[in-house]
Amino acid sequence: MSALLLLPTVDPAEPLLDAASPLWLTLLKSVAVFGITMTLVPLLVLAERRVSAWMQYRVGPNRVGIGGSLQPMADLVKMLFKEELKPDGVPAFLFTAAPAIAAITALSMMAVVPFGGTLEIAGRSIPLVVADVDIGVLAVLALSSIGVYGITLGGWASNSKYSLLGGLRSSAQMISYELTLGIALLSVLVAASGPEFGSFKLSELIARQAESGIWNCFKLPLGFVLFTIAAFAETNRLPFDLPEAEPELVGGYHTEYSSMRFGLFFLGEYAAMVAGSAVIVCLFLGGWHFPYLTKEVAVGWGGALTQVAVFLAKVLAFLFFFIHVRWTLPRLRYDQLMNFGWKWMLPLSLLNLLFAGIGAALGWF
Repeated sequence: MSALLLLPTVDPAEPLLDAASPLWLTLLKSVAVFGITMTLVPLLVLAERRVSAWMQYRVGPNRVGIGGSLQPMADLVKMLFKEELKPDGVPAFLFTAAPAIAAITALSMMAVVPFGGTLEIAGRSIPLVVADVDIGVLAVLALSSIGVYGITLGGWASNSKYSLLGGLRSSAQMISYELTLGIALLSVLVAASGPEFGSFKLSELIARQAESGIWNCFKLPLGFVLFTIAAFAETNRLPFDLPEAEPELVGGYHTEYSSMRFGLFFLGEYAAMVAGSAVIVCLFLGGWHFPYLTKEVAVGWGGALTQVAVFLAKVLAFLFFFIHVRWTLPRLRYDQLMNFGWKWMLPLSLLNLLFAGIGAALGWF
């Protein structure tokens, strides 16, 4: 238990944001990250249809554009021009705010994700992250938890029994996997703790893996598996899409939504996939680090582009894994998910935390 005392602490005297980064530079990085994420979302929709067709020996989208490349644009146009329906008796503000919460929180998570090391331009060191905050890990946990409010509010505000059941399922599901998610993340902090390390910054967790040359997925394989499973539940993807569950709940929390309100829920799901994959890459797969290819020190344009390319390659590989699992595994029953979350994942996550504490105390990491 003494290893738990080695957890990184946040100095209240230190600023949460890097004051050396000017506002215009932060805005520029924000626009770049937002643009890349919003570009990945329609590409993911097309990739999901293509991969599912490949797995099921189908053709997939092939009518709109060359090889169906413009199908996401056709879907966007369809959602823009569909009739906006709103059931009678619903609280208008909450009904509209719910999909916005789901989308905004997923997109906001990308602000604390470092997609590279430090770029040197004209003597200025520019960190390749929008907000390199000292509480980056806590920000990820907070934003991922707030995203569930959008689903729960959407189910409650729809004035529909099916939607309400979907929102309640999301709340119960969140409790069961958030514990495992948080404990698996805590094991990473324990394994990275030491006399010269005390930060919740994702960039420093990546640098720690780069210095040791061993990624956390090899140090804590059980934690990596548990965090990945919890991330699937976080994004409400198969086999954990019980808040939707079309055969049981018609569509669950978004049954009464249409047009762009439904599109925001759709955007939030895929943006959460991108953010979840990026966080997993940072915590367990070394982030932008790759042996003999990237360095953790300040680099020029060539090194920075290499780091960003390595990071994007890892994220895209994990997104393919997300899609592959969806079209491979069947949906769990609600009671099966609860049993799996409380009777298997939670005890295993505690065991993984104990292993991380013992390893940190004995200097294995």
